[in-house]
Amino acid sequence: MTPIDFPIILAGPIVRRVEPTQIYIWIATSKDCKLDAELWKITKTASDEQQYDKLTTKVSVTSISFGQQLFHHLIKITPIDTQFPTDTLLGYNMLFDDGRNRHDFESLQLVTRNQPQSIVYGNLKYPAFHIQSENSRPSILYGSCRKPHGTDDDALAYADDILKHTYLNPLKRPQALFLLGDQIYADDVAHPLIPVIITFAHELMGQRELLERIEPRLLSPHFQTAHQQINARQYHMEYFCQFTSSHAQNHLIELGEYAVMYLLAWSPALWEVAQSNGLFRSFEEAEEEKLIYYIFGDSDKAKNEHKSEKRKLRHQYLDQQESLISFQQSLYQVRRLLANIPAYMIFDDHDITDDWNLSYNWRNNVKNSPLGRHVVANGLLAYWANQGWGNDPDAFSIQFLEKIQSYLKAIRTGDFNTNYEEAVEQLWNFDSWHFVAPTQPKSIFLDTRTQREYDSILKKVKFGHIIEEAHSSPELLNNAAWESVTEKLFSSGWVQHTPLIVVSATPVYGMGLIESFLHDYIYPFKVLGVEVQTTVDFEAWKYNGKGFTEFLRYAAYWKPSICVILSGDVHYASEVKADIIFTSGARLAIHQCTSSPLKNMSFSGVWGMLLKLAIGANSFERKNKKLHRICTPDFEIIRIDKDDSAPYIWEDFLTYQNLNGKSNIETDNNLGMITIINGAIENSLINKNHAN
Repeated sequence: MTPIDFPIILAGPIVRRVEPTQIYIWIATSKDCKLDAELWKITKTASDEQQYDKLTTKVSVTSISFGQQLFHHLIKITPIDTQFPTDTLLGYNMLFDDGRNRHDFESLQLVTRNQPQSIVYGNLKYPAFHIQSENSRPSILYGSCRKPHGTDDDALAYADDILKHTYLNPLKRPQALFLLGDQIYADDVAHPLIPVIITFAHELMGQRELLERIEPRLLSPHFQTAHQQINARQYHMEYFCQFTSSHAQNHLIELGEYAVMYLLAWSPALWEVAQSNGLFRSFEEAEEEKLIYYIFGDSDKAKNEHKSEKRKLRHQYLDQQESLISFQQSLYQVRRLLANIPAYMIFDDHDITDDWNLSYNWRNNVKNSPLGRHVVANGLLAYWANQGWGNDPDAFSIQFLEKIQSYLKAIRTGDFNTNYEEAVEQLWNFDSWHFVAPTQPKSIFLDTRTQREYDSILKKVKFGHIIEEAHSSPELLNNAAWESVTEKLFSSGWVQHTPLIVVSATPVYGMGLIESFLHDYIYPFKVLGVEVQTTVDFEAWKYNGKGFTEFLRYAAYWKPSICVILSGDVHYASEVKADIIFTSGARLAIHQCTSSPLKNMSFSGVWGMLLKLAIGANSFERKNKKLHRICTPDFEIIRIDKDDSAPYIWEDFLTYQNLNGKSNIETDNNLGMITIINGAIENSLINKNHAN
């Protein structure tokens, strides 16, 4: 195959953490460039034009070499004399020196007006953002769950429409974008996309990953061939990795594959390269090139099964092709958006794999599987490089970076030695993925995936006359994590009795009518041998009353004037108000807003049908009605009526809000936007019916 000629910029620029004392910008390049940046203060002149005053800054760059043609950079810009101005547009340019040529945004044609590849709004010369002051309260955009081949529009592009209409006014344009999990789907990869990902991964990294040195069974010629094919990885993931995803036919495995998926999620650059190099195949072309793996061969004995399997795969392939086309078209807007607004991100399960750390058994089985352990480490390293790094760069020490380098060296050489093992342990055991975003008000992002507490208490499950004991759902944060979160929150400068935003990928208050339906009618199938724990994710805060109570206790201890919780994950949007009263007399007011999915409408199939039936049967009853619940001393959360009485630890009163004046649930692709002004909360939901 002819070597692929990649553009200098593979993804980015993406504005990350911004504060009056420091600004971070992330970018991925195909060349080992020396980078520099320039910053301008943009103001209006008397003639209503833009004036650009260059600011004196110090620029430092940290670069990580992922592969021969893949480099991740985090650019830090700090002021020389004083702090950066707030509530003012700040434009930036970047300079690239690859040893042969020097480029900037202009020479790379990224600031050419009225062109699809432009990353500027209106007549601005540069991409621009602003740093929020403590006295203003503009909006925060938020959402989760964005799958390239998900159904319908990419709601993240709606955020670009919002900036397009407000970009000149820092008091009106959103101050930040929160991505609340499942920024990529590592387990659920489209059939037409996986050959492109494999090709790009090997080209950018410089070689394939020597996985057979981790899992010797992969030396089999069958697995060597199947690893490169469409629809061939379900067995790998279930038996070699101990994963439980039911959509793992094209699961990402190599580090380069995870890295490429992020590049494809953030930017149109690699899509353009794939198109120009003819890497996207029709179903017939893929079959002719033997890129498709069939469980049933076309021998006489299995001919009927083969025809049925082929028909199903072809249907999936064509549907996914259509969805990928619309996703690719939205990426020009998404790239421009990310270049012009500070973005903060936290993982959920699909960023690594479906059901990630769902239970003690899941975590234990995967960690004891050499290949499973390695794939999770690959996913975590890719998360760090593409998401976590820019959230709070100071959280990652020099020692952390050194172990990352050891891991990358092992990937390049295939020498999975002691240094590699230490790096894997660091990634698996890292306990500081949580962070405080310097928004107004401040926002604490929780890590509800790696800091879980798995209860040893068995839960009684009954189905008819059959009774069984099963593991309880986990606490989504353990005590040590709560202490660390509390310390980080108070050291951030946040002040008690002021508003606080808490970001939890999994909703704290989801739609109780859905969660109760799952708990009461689906979970009992466990006693019949149905793997409901992994078929339907029982991991909402509600499913572990002790963990839910710990959340409320810590939130009450923090003493915010109002606690606003932003969440995603569940593939529907909702809004809930809760007033909590503890027996101690302490009180807590919570406003929970959930936006999901950005692009992955998933209320389909048998479980979707059951959920829709539950919604239809209960939503009218709960609309605008205050529900009263208590938590008993044994941490069971139950709904009570007016005349009921029972001992309890706390009680709460819930009200499900109408979204956009209509239903109290939204299942279309959507983007949330929340504004907090003088303690008043305005939450709106943007979908295809409300896009600008």
